[in-house]
Amino acid sequence: MLSSCRSRTIFERWSYSVPLFCYMVFLCVMVFLPVPLRSSITIKIDDMDVTLKRSLEETFIVKMRNSNFKTDGGERYRDESLSDKNEYLVNVNNNENFNKEQNDILMDVFKKADVDRSGKLDPKELANWIRKKIVEHISFAVGNNFNLFMEIDVDPPNGVVTWKEYHAYFLKKRGFSKKYVQHHNEKIHKGMSRATKEQMMKDKASWLEAAKSDANSLTVDEFLAFTHPESSATNQLALVDELYDKFDRDGDELLTEDEFAILQTEGNNDEMVVIRQDENQRRAEFRTSIDLNGDGKADRRELLHYVAPQSPRHSEHEAEALLALADTDQDHMLSIDEILAHPNLFLKSKMVDTARSFHDEF
Repeated sequence: MLSSCRSRTIFERWSYSVPLFCYMVFLCVMVFLPVPLRSSITIKIDDMDVTLKRSLEETFIVKMRNSNFKTDGGERYRDESLSDKNEYLVNVNNNENFNKEQNDILMDVFKKADVDRSGKLDPKELANWIRKKIVEHISFAVGNNFNLFMEIDVDPPNGVVTWKEYHAYFLKKRGFSKKYVQHHNEKIHKGMSRATKEQMMKDKASWLEAAKSDANSLTVDEFLAFTHPESSATNQLALVDELYDKFDRDGDELLTEDEFAILQTEGNNDEMVVIRQDENQRRAEFRTSIDLNGDGKADRRELLHYVAPQSPRHSEHEAEALLALADTDQDHMLSIDEILAHPNLFLKSKMVDTARSFHDEF
């Protein structure tokens, strides 16, 4: 009898102790040994702590600004750059402005453009500054194009860049491993962020537009048309052909002042209707910007000069547009206050960000 009571007492003690012990062990595990489902990485960008939660398949850091080319060497990255049209541009104007505030950038540009130190930019100063930045951008783009082409043309190095070669370069520049690049499935894009996928699709569309001879590969000039469409000789020749199609009514490949100045369109009964709106301005533009030798006609060489981005007419038109939008006191000049009052207008213009402005147009 006594033995039976002792056994029951021991059993009751264990029946309470074991669950209590298990519960305490479970609490200790929950408090002291948490197991994260996702990796959490904290980095410091521009003196701000930014927590990036990403899956283990996406533990890479994009090391680009608004260019995918020639940006190695510890340069910092800004997320908004990936939304730009044609990310693959070399923006020489932005290199010196990367760490500056908006107002500091605009004031610095204003001081450099204000050659006579009058405290205001007249149309000539503004146009001259814009043309200077355009020439810088075009010269750098063309000069850098061949080196970049050779850097990508490696598998095999045969004088053309294939989409496979470019696609591998695209991924490597974003920090993907060699193994990932070799086994990447372009249809699935596993482990790739949405922004990167969208940029790849944009690049594919631009690639197909630039590829004239073979949809799967680009020659040196086609590659320039892909990275810098405004600088490509092929694109400029296409623009000249468009001018002939639009204005050369007698088909002699010589554009006269009348053909350029007097616009015509078809009426309801297939008859030509003459449009004389801004005819005087168009005549003036033909004489000053197109007909270089003054013979009253423009050949292909003169039209190539007219459509080239280095042509003074581009910078003059840009200056006129900026004045029209920001010259609030109507003195036909821009003050620093007028520029600072329209920061987005000027920061995206050829006056400050020449590369982005060109690539937004193309």
